[in-house]
Amino acid sequence: MGWWLIDADTLAGGRFAVSALAETSACLRLLDGDTAAHPGERAWLGAHRDAYREALRREPVTAALLEAALGVRTKWTADFLTPPHPGVGSPTFHEELDAVRRTPVERAHADLEVSLGRPLPAGLRRPDVVERLTGLLEWVWTHTVEPDWERRRRVLEAEAVARAGQLSRGGWAAALDDMRPGMRWLGGGRLQINVRDYPPKDVSGAQLLFVPVTPDVGWVAWEEPGPGRYMIVYPCLGPLAGAGTARGAHGAGDAGTVPEALERLLGAARASALVLLASPLSTTQLVALTGQGLGSVGRHLKVLLDARLIDRRRAGRSVLYYRTRAGNALVEAQDARPS
Repeated sequence: MGWWLIDADTLAGGRFAVSALAETSACLRLLDGDTAAHPGERAWLGAHRDAYREALRREPVTAALLEAALGVRTKWTADFLTPPHPGVGSPTFHEELDAVRRTPVERAHADLEVSLGRPLPAGLRRPDVVERLTGLLEWVWTHTVEPDWERRRRVLEAEAVARAGQLSRGGWAAALDDMRPGMRWLGGGRLQINVRDYPPKDVSGAQLLFVPVTPDVGWVAWEEPGPGRYMIVYPCLGPLAGAGTARGAHGAGDAGTVPEALERLLGAARASALVLLASPLSTTQLVALTGQGLGSVGRHLKVLLDARLIDRRRAGRSVLYYRTRAGNALVEAQDARPS
């Protein structure tokens, strides 16, 4: 199995960050794999799959480069495409992408050979490999992520808040054990990253970053030599269902808009919580997304639970709330009303 050796200071200094580039890379993987983890992803794929396939059909060289970069056979993505988050500030997508664009072509060729698992074919050993792949990332951002980025960002920020709560209640083991499949805290300064047969890495003294994304994918990235930066990208607990579409996790409701009639029926705050629960969210995430206090959110959830408009389930050490069939029907009824 692959694991990292992390000293106490490095772990204590670990921080959560939101990355527009990581979110876009995750969406590219989702589009390329064409496999949805939940109904929201299925709706999102349905909205963007055809345009993505047409974009690749028009650029067969870029499609071949992408296949090499995503490491279908090696399960290793070309390193230059997934650089660690800068670790400071909140860079925009284009600021992060510009760092990728500055990759020397020789390094890009070397990284592609690692991800491909064999020498790069002559037809792909081109001077424009970085330009082509960053251009594809920009297409994914512009067409499938940017229109919904503010809502995605709120969900990702809420995830960071929820993980911080887990950390304060149960330590790093509680915060890390359900972060991504195969990952868990082993004790003794060892963090298991995955179950693959990779040699251990000593990351003591490095900057450790945890970056959530809304698609159900994850990976690790690092910057060496020197202490460097190490990044763990992982799917957030409350996936963004229906991103980029007008439907939610169960085909009901836009998680960013509260119908006026629903507000009059339930009250603005309670209606907002019900609409947001198109995808499973924790209490802490709802607090971050709505701006309401913890006590207020708790009272609204109790009323919605008693009315059987929502239900709850445990995910690791967190409790996630989600709409029931009755809750979906209530929101759907507002969507179906004539304008």
